[in-house]
Amino acid sequence: MFTGIVTDIGRVRSLEKSGDTRLVIECKYDSSGIEIGASIACSGVCLTVVEKAHDGEDPAWFAVDASQETLDKTTLGDWREGSRINLERSLKIGDELGGHLVSGHVDATAEILSVAPEGDSMRFRFRAPDDLAPFIAVKGSVALDGASLTVNDVDGAEFGVNIIPHTLDVTTWGLARAGTRVNIEIDLLARYVERLGQMRSF
Repeated sequence: MFTGIVTDIGRVRSLEKSGDTRLVIECKYDSSGIEIGASIACSGVCLTVVEKAHDGEDPAWFAVDASQETLDKTTLGDWREGSRINLERSLKIGDELGGHLVSGHVDATAEILSVAPEGDSMRFRFRAPDDLAPFIAVKGSVALDGASLTVNDVDGAEFGVNIIPHTLDVTTWGLARAGTRVNIEIDLLARYVERLGQMRSF
């Protein structure tokens, strides 16, 4: 489980395709604190650490395996050597819940339609898949490339968010451009509310 508060920007050092795809990701985390089998959200995708740097190795890194389904359903299939990605370690009991509850199970990808300045922030507009549109609400939360963001407006399958300068600086959102895809995970609460509504109709 995660909160959507990005704690590092990682860099894809290498990709190796053999059955599943193994990705080696450089990071600023202390490798001694990363356990084999730990979960790390990589631009919103929960992946399992299968190998890591030796303690003290600089730069630190960890390796994860991604299945073909993960490559097909997320932006991981677009990643190349040098790609920058948002990273978040899994939530521990007692940690501050600064964003919202995020599972790391990406639902699909959304497209960035436009990026424009709005005050000191940047206004992003997205198009989500039609089947996810009912789960996106004004003032609700959505995880985009692993970052917990607040929805400002909704028009059908399109929606907008404002991203403040701090978030632009400490995540990959400062590099984002119109026309690119991002990973989207809808709010868990919205998912369960929808399910309860379906159960009541039986």
